[in-house]
Amino acid sequence: MYMLDIKNFGMALDQLADEKGISKEKIVETIEMALAAAYKKDYGEKPQIIRAKFDLATGKAEFWQVKTVVDDTIIKSEEEIATEEAARALGNQTQDQHSQDYAEEEILDGSTIKKVRFNPERHIMINDAKKIKKDTVVGDELTFPLETKDDYGRIAAQTAKQVILQRLREAERDALYEEFASKEGEVVSAIVQRAEGKMVFLDIGRGTGVLPFDEQVRGERYRIGERIKVLVLRVDKGTRGPGIYLSRSHPQLVSKMFEIEVPEIASGVVEIKSVAREAGSRTKIAVSSHQEGVDPVGSCVGQKGTRVTTVISELGGEKIDIIPWNENLKDFIGTSLSPAKALDVEINEQARNARVTVAEDQLSLAIGRGGQNVRLAAKLTGYKIDIQSRTGETVAEATTEGEVSGTGIARE
Repeated sequence: MYMLDIKNFGMALDQLADEKGISKEKIVETIEMALAAAYKKDYGEKPQIIRAKFDLATGKAEFWQVKTVVDDTIIKSEEEIATEEAARALGNQTQDQHSQDYAEEEILDGSTIKKVRFNPERHIMINDAKKIKKDTVVGDELTFPLETKDDYGRIAAQTAKQVILQRLREAERDALYEEFASKEGEVVSAIVQRAEGKMVFLDIGRGTGVLPFDEQVRGERYRIGERIKVLVLRVDKGTRGPGIYLSRSHPQLVSKMFEIEVPEIASGVVEIKSVAREAGSRTKIAVSSHQEGVDPVGSCVGQKGTRVTTVISELGGEKIDIIPWNENLKDFIGTSLSPAKALDVEINEQARNARVTVAEDQLSLAIGRGGQNVRLAAKLTGYKIDIQSRTGETVAEATTEGEVSGTGIARE
């Protein structure tokens, strides 16, 4: 008889748990399911429900059969069985292997129940059950110990192995999904693995993420082996493992990178109120302070610009304007056009429209190349912005959806 080496087995479980990121308890649960399947295959009956308990300390397993307590109200009558079989014979009803045990839901006494065909291997009548356990009720499960078998045979051992491998793969996929699902909206470090068509695949530790074309930055080139920062955009549960979708162009990537670099943001003293981004080119962020004496812009810039420079470097040189948030809409909208200086701001709060007057020598700065500056300012503030000169001529209009028009827009 083969004797299990408990010490080495325990060490192997520990190693497996570390490598796969699966809890030891989950692995033991998988082993118990495999042992129960192997026992049933060699010694049990097809309708039986068999469960196992594996003792890691001794290497021994206990087995028991489970039966559900039923009464006459949920047992199919002979007439119902005959009708069911006649319908099946006529080809008017298709059922799977469990059709012998389960039937359509019925309404009795206002409650929805599922009637079953009584099977002594799976069910026990309430009167018999009360002889074993007095306080039992319909729907309870009773357990009956089974003889422990030490030798499961070659086929049973193979069955156990297959179940264990399958369950471990499922557990690994679940653990991977849970790990990355908890990181949605967070920034992770990734290594460029390969490119397939327009998609780039990245190594993100225990998993592989995909950077779709729409989430890439225009003009960026991703070289194999290059390490980059990405945002975990979405994690989907799949049969072959979680689908992990990443982004380099999402505005939240900028917010999260500032959170990493600026302790005041991480602690909540400084808050990023709004972000407007044109990935790969320019970003505007509006920041405010919740503590007197703390300069939100200065906190984000850092001493000699070290903090903002780090973020810019990670974003491939993307320009970043840091704007102080202001509850006064006129002041905030005027400042959002930085580096241009506004002379006057008129607001229509109902229409969410702002008309900003700037000096002639500030027009090009306020509008930006291709209208980028005013476009980002409109996205940042949530207001449609019209830029006009001191003569009252409107030279550019920008909507919050990023559409810009006007005579003062320079070509890209």
